[in-house]
Amino acid sequence: MDGHDLLPSLPRRLWAALLDLLLPQSCAGCGGSSGPLCGQCRALLERRPHLCAPRPGCPPVWAAGPYAGLYRKVLLAYKEGGADALAAPLGRCLAAAYEASGLAGPDTVLVPVPGRGPPHDPRAPVARLAAACPARGGGQVLPLLRHRGRARRQAGLDRAGRLANRRGAFTAGRVPNGVAGAPVVVVDDVVTTGATVAEAARALGEAGLRVVGAVALTERAARGRPGPGRRRERRFYPHS
Repeated sequence: MDGHDLLPSLPRRLWAALLDLLLPQSCAGCGGSSGPLCGQCRALLERRPHLCAPRPGCPPVWAAGPYAGLYRKVLLAYKEGGADALAAPLGRCLAAAYEASGLAGPDTVLVPVPGRGPPHDPRAPVARLAAACPARGGGQVLPLLRHRGRARRQAGLDRAGRLANRRGAFTAGRVPNGVAGAPVVVVDDVVTTGATVAEAARALGEAGLRVVGAVALTERAARGRPGPGRRRERRFYPHS
């Protein structure tokens, strides 16, 4: 077997790393030559954290930006295009939303929603980066949620379908000592109807955890709900 026969068997991430070294990277946002994300696009991504429109059953959710335009392009380039180098700028975007939420602190626990589907699920690595960024201390990241059985993907489902698809979808693993009373923030990539965040909060609450909010990379407005930029009312999630 010669060297060329070995190339197809290389892991996809190693292929991506080799290509990053050999080929000039274009910006995932504007397509310019300063990749993986130019300074101007990075500045645009970090400037629009906002409180999302309230969703039934959800704690307050803060998002780094809308699921449109630049935010959508960069997120898809990471999730589906395998652009590993975008993890750091996406982490800073999430950190901006995390800071804006007022929930960041040394005792806060970030719990990513477990991913399925795309080869690159950004929630866990981006949550780790977000926890490292806030000036007040970002807390810790714990992957406490697990899928319970198999569920359909949310894409293509209406609001009722999304809610039904996520009902009972998650279970929480063993909670480490000292975490039970800590504030918990759920981390997701895209919030639409809020079904995933609501189910995550339910599972964590049943495990005795105190969910105080959620952060997401992007908000996609559900049909009939205001998108980013419309008037928001800040509310606090009642704990039980």
